[in-house]
Amino acid sequence: QVQLVESGGGSVQSGGSLRLSCVASGFTYSRYCMAWFRETPGKEREGVAGVYPNSYAIYYTDSVKGRFTISRDNAKNTLFLQMNSLEPEDTAMYYCAAARIACSSDYRSYNYWGQGTQVTVSS
Repeated sequence: QVQLVESGGGSVQSGGSLRLSCVASGFTYSRYCMAWFRETPGKEREGVAGVYPNSYAIYYTDSVKGRFTISRDNAKNTLFLQMNSLEPEDTAMYYCAAARIACSSDYRSYNYWGQGTQVTVSS
């Protein structure tokens, strides 16, 4: 049974930091592209950052470059997102996702999803 379990969300003030984690099970984690997406009501799910198997390539959406860092630990089947200098615009439900074929910012490329963790940033 495939599971992606996110944690680490919460409420912070503008300029604060949070670290999200996602523990994966039920599939060969090291062979999958792993990514973080976020979603707010009325908007399409947005690709925030993604990391290829063995971390040989990483992508970030422009709005988080220089503030967010994605990383993965293949030995522990865990994905991380370090979020610094948070802004109210970062408020969203954050999802962990896994893709076997393509590592892109298009949510339709992803095979497995977590249940999400809420991040709220107040000004």
